[in-house]
Parts: sequence; structure tokens; C-alpha cells
Amino acid sequence: MTIRLYDTSARQIRDFTPLVPGCVSIYLCGATVQAAPHIGHIRSGLNFDIMRRWFAYRGYDVTFVRNVTDIDDKIIAKSAEQGRPWWSIGYENERAFNDGYAVLGCLPPTYEPRATGHIPEMIEMMRGLIERGHAYAADGNVYFDVRSFEGYLQLSNQELDNLLQPSGEGETGKRDQRDFAMWKAVKPGEPSWETPWGPGRPGWHLECSAMAHKYLGTAFDIHGGGIDLIFPHHENEIAQAKAFGDEFAKYWVHNAWVTLKGDKMSKSLGNSVLVSTMTKEWRPIVLRYYLGTPHYRSMIEYSKEALRDAESAFARIEGFVQRVVEKAGGVVEPSAEVPPAFAEAMDDDLGVPQALAIVHTTVRQGNSALAADDKEAAVARLAEVRAMLGVLGLDPLDPQWAEEGDRGDDLHGVVDTLVHLVLGQREAARGRKDWAAADAIRDQLNQSGLVIEDSPQGPRWTLGPR
Repeated sequence: MTIRLYDTSARQIRDFTPLVPGCVSIYLCGATVQAAPHIGHIRSGLNFDIMRRWFAYRGYDVTFVRNVTDIDDKIIAKSAEQGRPWWSIGYENERAFNDGYAVLGCLPPTYEPRATGHIPEMIEMMRGLIERGHAYAADGNVYFDVRSFEGYLQLSNQELDNLLQPSGEGETGKRDQRDFAMWKAVKPGEPSWETPWGPGRPGWHLECSAMAHKYLGTAFDIHGGGIDLIFPHHENEIAQAKAFGDEFAKYWVHNAWVTLKGDKMSKSLGNSVLVSTMTKEWRPIVLRYYLGTPHYRSMIEYSKEALRDAESAFARIEGFVQRVVEKAGGVVEPSAEVPPAFAEAMDDDLGVPQALAIVHTTVRQGNSALAADDKEAAVARLAEVRAMLGVLGLDPLDPQWAEEGDRGDDLHGVVDTLVHLVLGQREAARGRKDWAAADAIRDQLNQSGLVIEDSPQGPRWTLGPR
């Protein structure tokens, strides 16, 4: 068994060999908490949640670090715009992100450090870089000298002479405009911390280099994030960490975007769809299916039609699970192992679409067993399906999703009573062989969004696709 991952730095799929046998260390660039999360933000968390679950299934002891950037230019701008403290905005949105991760079934990280809690580590790193000749102080700022680091831009595969380094207001005193800020001098009304080079606040890139060093040491296995972070963020992280003396990340794994009409979903473009809005319209488990089942390196073009397709696909899986549980007369435990074809797909660069095809094939086999009244085979297929869905975080019988069902229990009870009154009329029509009336009642229920299925235990209803 060998897990293989696409390594951005190598530009190819590589066999995964951990630094420490049996262990895997992952650092994921988490939220910059200037606003509530949209589904593009949460996609990254979902993709790496599935990665983490697969490593755990394969027997690895996983250390998963996902940081919180709670101070940066955007948060400060929001603070000025709203007339609120920067820390209030950051904490409010940090909670919104955590709610979004949790409602979509992401396991909590091993560690979730905030940038502002690690200023001493950042000062230590800057001091070391200045002593080694890789950084310099000017006008209260501290800059990284990009020409001092030979491997700069290898991740993004750019030419230094053609580089346009993003710069912020107040970044004065640079020796070279391509140098980037690790520390920004204090401005009136902005938060600041004391350093040997004057008061100020950290630059975005320094935060992650220092926190990765703190929690994962001088070398770790996987650094993850969205493809938009390759440059400048990840490129600058590498420069700082390696110039400081760390080996840093062995593999670089990047997820693609959620797009809307071809553009990256973004607050600044005004085309974002908030997680909190989506979970009011769609069941969270369906939203997880929609965001988590495409390949992590594939773009997802957002549309309600695509969500409806995901809802219908998951309903077929969920319906099978419910039918077998009903026939078995109790919960069927997951298999100890997933089918070999599923494992093969997941080992190959987390091939979730191919793995999901095995899930649907197994569901079809299980439905055939149900049709043939082969209880033993149906139960065996459900055990396999639950094992596979568990790896993907999509098992509808998992306690994670029990609360989702509980939220609608009161309404479900009312609807169930009303539907069974109508189904009683349908059964009466069937009893007197008035097939036209019975079919008309069923069709009316279908038009209202309910699917009626006749089972040995009597008719039952489920919500159909939208």
C-alpha cells in the first residue's frame, strides 16, 4: 500500500513517504478572518479533512495544524470601515469559520493556532534571518531579501527578473521592490506589538512560517492550501523557513477553487455564497457531498443545478441505507475494510470521484439484493458502503449527522401525520381497485416533492430531489 499525492513543487504525482514512519504531519493555511466563510473557503477544509481521514484509515497517526490569520490588512480595513475593534471582527468570523467546518462534518484540527498568539516566535525568526543576512530592517519594517535565497520562486516556477511582488501601503525603505515585508511598521490607529526594530504588526507570510515551525518542527510532511496561495504566500513561506534553517514541507498539496461564471468565488468580486446561507437551503451532508466529492485539484463551477444533482445522487445512497436498516431490523456496522477498488482510487492522489463510483456500484448491487429478497447480501453491501462513506465523512448513520435530522424532527412529525392520512386514502382506493384514484394521489404527492415507495411494511415516503 502506497499513497500517492500530486506535489506542486515537483509538478507530478509522487509516492508518499513520511518523515517519521507511521506518522503524518500536515499544515493547512486556514482562515483569514475578515469576513464570514463562503463555500470556496470551506472547500479547502473539506478536501484536507478527507485527506486526513484517509491517512488515519491507512493507519497513520495524523497531526493536523490549521492556522487562523487574525491580523492582516483586510481585518484592519474592516475595523476602520465598521468602527469596531479588529479583534472583535476576527473572533466573530473565526467562530463563523469553525461553525462552517463543524456543520459540514470536518474533524477539528490537532492544533489551531492564531497568528497574534505567536509574536515571540515571529520575532525569533526575524532575528535569525537578519543575523544570517537574509533580512533587514528599514523604517520600522523588516523585509526579506529575496536575492539572498537561491531557491526563491521554485514552487511557482517564476523568473525573479519578471516578478511583481504585491506590496502594501507604508512599505518604505526596501532595497529591492521584490523584497517582501515580514514585519510592518505601526501606523496611527492600528494594532501593534513591540519588537527590537520598533512597534508594528506581522506580515502574513511570516505568521505561517513561524507557526509551522512551532507546532511541526523544522521539517514536516505536507503543506496544504488553495492554488491561489502558491504565490506569493507559499513561495514566501518557503524562503523564510528555509533561509532560517528549516527543511520545511516535504510535499506541497493545493486544492482548486469554487468558481461562479468562471471566476474564483471571492468577497472582493461580490460573487461569494456564504456557508451560513447555503446550510439554510441545503442539508449540510448534501453540501459536503457537493463540495467534497469532485477531485481536489478540479475546479467546481457553482450552480443550483449541480447542487440538485448532488442532492439526487446522495438521496440514492441514503435511500439504500435506510431500506437495508429497515430490512435488517437494526443498525448495520461498517466493514473493517473498504473494498480494494475504493482503496486503490483513494491511494491514487485521493481519487474521490473514482472512489465514489465504487460506492454507487455497491449501492446498485445492494438494491439488486433487496429486490431479490437477499437480506444477507444487502447487509454485506451496506457494511461496505458505510465503511466507504465513513472515510468521506458522508455516512448518514454517523452521529455527526444525527443532529441534522433532529433539527427537523418536529416538522417531520407533522408532515408524516399528514402524508399518512393521504396514503390511507390511497390504500383505500387500492383496496377497492380504484387504480386511477390511487395513482392520482401518488402523482400529487410526487409533485409536492415527496417520493412514495411501496414496501413489504407498507407505503413510505421520502423527500425527492428539488
